[in-house]
Amino acid sequence: MAHVSCGRARSFPGRVAWAFVLAASLGLAGCMGTESRVSSRKVSRPQAAPVEPSYAAGVTPPALPMQALAAGQPLGSTTIGTGPVKVALILPMSAAGQGSGVAQSMRNAAEMAVSEFQGQDITLLVKDDSGTPEGARTAAQQALAEGAELIIGPVFSGSVQAAAQVARERGKSVIGFSSDASVATRGVYLLSFLVQEEVDRIVAFAAAQGRRSIAALIPETQYGRVAEARLQQAAARQGLRIAALEYYPAGQPQVGVQRLSRVIGGAAPQADALFIPDNGDGLPAVAQALQMAGFDPARVKPLGTGVWNEPRIFALPALQGGWFAAPDNRGFEAFAERYRARFNADPIRLATLSYDAVTLAAALARMQGAQAFSDAMLTNPAGFAGADGVFRFNPDGTNARALTVQEIRNGTAVAISGAPRTLVAGN
Repeated sequence: MAHVSCGRARSFPGRVAWAFVLAASLGLAGCMGTESRVSSRKVSRPQAAPVEPSYAAGVTPPALPMQALAAGQPLGSTTIGTGPVKVALILPMSAAGQGSGVAQSMRNAAEMAVSEFQGQDITLLVKDDSGTPEGARTAAQQALAEGAELIIGPVFSGSVQAAAQVARERGKSVIGFSSDASVATRGVYLLSFLVQEEVDRIVAFAAAQGRRSIAALIPETQYGRVAEARLQQAAARQGLRIAALEYYPAGQPQVGVQRLSRVIGGAAPQADALFIPDNGDGLPAVAQALQMAGFDPARVKPLGTGVWNEPRIFALPALQGGWFAAPDNRGFEAFAERYRARFNADPIRLATLSYDAVTLAAALARMQGAQAFSDAMLTNPAGFAGADGVFRFNPDGTNARALTVQEIRNGTAVAISGAPRTLVAGN
């Protein structure tokens, strides 16, 4: 049985690595109404532009070292490890904005994974895609020409698609970090925090706790649109009524809250839960608008996703008592402690994705060598144990994760429903 634990920093890496090996090699199976739509206006659904994974919102990543910026070689054109199996790691090392800082933190995490895995099984070919599809295509071509058997990354959805096209022509798989599930397919697996899984978890939990009618306040963002679509499906599966849906431009929730107040306000609200798929950048304004509208979280339970999992959200009065679904914090905290000791900086929340992908690659390479990264191996229904808990890749390229439900209490978050230790195949 694949074991998942978040032990002390000294022993955690080895246990994680061998949990990967055991889960893959033994092939174990694990365990893991009527709707009404009320809105005063129709909202268009344009094709969304590529964006950073949502867990990067509000994060100020560590700056790139000055020596890297001054070096004559392109950023990211390096290798990590000396193992016989070559694996590409494609990151936006020289991208504008937050992209380069995100990439540096994820590269550091990959270096940790190689050093903490017991033995040298892979060589990482680190490539810079500059945060563009064109760069990702070139990086993938270079890595495959150098003998890469698997591509890890890129981060942005357009870049994942571009790298995947090159990999597909060579019969190689991709483990990408985009949170845009539309780029997932067989052979292109996303190891990211997908809002779909988090919506399913929080809606199922709310139903189990007796909630019967959900209102939703949706930001007009790509993340909001995906969350809304999944909410409709999850509510139907759980037999919950959607009392109302309202939308608001990102950062401007006041009018939307006012329109929704007749459903979620007063002494006898029509809904007993309010779903808000917004992050730490947008939620303060939402919470303030809710307070001004007389919203009472004791009557209408706030519901959210993993992007709620940051301290600045926990202090918002309108969200006290709220529930959200997210990976277990303990694994990331153990990882972050080791990361700080090694790099003297805090990791971004996405760094564990790189760590887990590289650890998985090393574990599979130890068992199977260059043949380790087949679809059958990567989609093992038992899944794998990582820093963020148990996960598996679905045949369609998306992933399933074991998630906790946490409750906001007095400026902190408390786990009130633990993450499953294993995942049931087909669940």
